[in-house]
Amino acid sequence: MTVDPTDHRLVRLSRFLSYVLRHRPDAVGLALDAAGWVEVDALLAACAAHGRPLTRDELEQVVARDDKQRYAFGDDGLRIRASQGHSVAVELGYEPRMPPEILYHGTTERFLEAIRREGLRRGERHHVHLSADEETARRVGARRGRPVVLRVRAGEMARAGTPFFLSANGVWLTEGVGVGFIEEG
Repeated sequence: MTVDPTDHRLVRLSRFLSYVLRHRPDAVGLALDAAGWVEVDALLAACAAHGRPLTRDELEQVVARDDKQRYAFGDDGLRIRASQGHSVAVELGYEPRMPPEILYHGTTERFLEAIRREGLRRGERHHVHLSADEETARRVGARRGRPVVLRVRAGEMARAGTPFFLSANGVWLTEGVGVGFIEEG
């Protein structure tokens, strides 16, 4: 996120929000609706009740300054959700879209053998995440070590019938990428 890294409180709050809104809303006694939304007031109250007090202003700062735009407020500003990356069951309502011919996936060398055997799998998440540009994929891979950027022939996959979705924050999503559609280097 573009929050000043010395503002450790906002960095910690962003990580906590990611945990709650993507993976474990029950950790603070919340349940997301079918589309992943939760009322902002309920989120603030639940965070406070579980020792993570958060003001509306701090929440707005985290959402506004997050460089990956992980979170979105509803049109009325009364609800919030994570834009993608959930490991809990949600239906984000994204419509299938035709992707660019090439998309990119950032990873590290330690995962390459498994990717060469099995392709890109979604794991515990709903989708494999792909980016439209190489630099974003490089940054994603660098979070876990020396980055490796893979090219995905997304246009070819889509023409073969694989659905792709574009999240609210510009991440391309698909259920998996077969070995034959992945290029290294």
